[in-house]
Amino acid sequence: MTIILHDLVGADPTRPFSPHCWKAAMALAHKGLPFERSNVCFTKVPEVEGGASKTVPVIRDGSQVVADSFLIATYLEEAYPDRPTLFGGAGGQAMARFVESWTQSVLHAALGVIALKDIHDILAPEDQAYFRQSREARMGKTLEQVTERREAEIEGFSAKLTPLRVTLKHQPWIGGSSPLFCDYIVFGALQWVRVTSSAKLLEEGDAVTDWFNRCLDLHDGLGRSVPAAA
Repeated sequence: MTIILHDLVGADPTRPFSPHCWKAAMALAHKGLPFERSNVCFTKVPEVEGGASKTVPVIRDGSQVVADSFLIATYLEEAYPDRPTLFGGAGGQAMARFVESWTQSVLHAALGVIALKDIHDILAPEDQAYFRQSREARMGKTLEQVTERREAEIEGFSAKLTPLRVTLKHQPWIGGSSPLFCDYIVFGALQWVRVTSSAKLLEEGDAVTDWFNRCLDLHDGLGRSVPAAA
C-alpha cells in the first residue's frame, strides 16, 4: 500500500519546500517505501487528516497517521525493521536528536531570515496573508524589517557549517559510512533554501557542498527532482 505524505507547497504545486517534509520524504525513500505526495498549502494544513496536526509533514500508512518528521522516522524504523535503518540503533537515534536541535537552533535561525521574503513571494495570495501575519506576530517585526539582516546572515552562514565541515573530513556522511536520518535533517534545511531562494550559501570545493550534492543524488535523485530556485 502506498504511503501518503502530506507535503507543503506554495503557488506551484510541483515545488515542495518544507525542510521537515523533505526529511520525511528522504526517510521514506531510504526505507524503499512507495509514497505519494499530497500537496498542502499553509492555510489548508488544519484540514489534513481531520486536523491531525497543526503542521506538516503528516503521513498516512494504512490506518496509521503520524505527524512530525522525527516521529515519522521513528515510526518507519519500528514499522519496517527489515528495511535499511534510519538510525543504526538507539545511539544513532539519540545522536539524530542532537543534530535536529543543532540544525533548528543554528541553521534554521539563519535560513529563516535568508529565505523569509522568498518563501512569502512563492505562496498563493491567501497563504501570503497568513504567512505574513503569523511570522510577524512570532518575530515582533515586519517581514521587511527581518529581511534587513539577510545579507549579514548570508555572509556569516558558512561559519555555522564548521562542525559539519570538520566532521565530513573524517567520514562521507554524518551517519558515518552511509547516510542516516541525521543526514536528512541537515539536508532538509539546505534543500529548503535551495528550492525557495536564489541565495548562494555553498561554495564549490567545500566538503559540505560535496556532501549536499551526494544527498541530492540519493534515491534516484529525489532531491534534484525539484530544480533549484532561479
